[in-house]
Amino acid sequence: VQVMESGGGSVQPGGSLRLSCIASGSIFSFSVMGWYRQAPGQERELVADINAGGSVSYADSVKGRFTIARENAKNTISLQMNSLKPEDTAVYYCKSRFQVILDTRDYWGQGTQVTVSS
Repeated sequence: VQVMESGGGSVQPGGSLRLSCIASGSIFSFSVMGWYRQAPGQERELVADINAGGSVSYADSVKGRFTIARENAKNTISLQMNSLKPEDTAVYYCKSRFQVILDTRDYWGQGTQVTVSS
């Protein structure tokens, strides 16, 4: 399984970016897919995730500004980021979890840089 993110970049405070993630190479559908981020000198943290049933969760710091969604393509999700702040600057990683009976495996993308600066 390969996980690939796209859509990062640089934006001014208050701006918007949309990230996309596709997990290819599996015949199964994901059980959970999510976005994490890691700023320099900080631990990686969960930003938002969505499970196969469509339930979503968000970090408190992004609630009301970010929206995670499943896309029509298989094993594809997006993250719409609005009202971006300098503290949102980080490398954003996509994680895809596949669960088949008792076997659970996580796959990570390489990450995409998001920079919010004036």
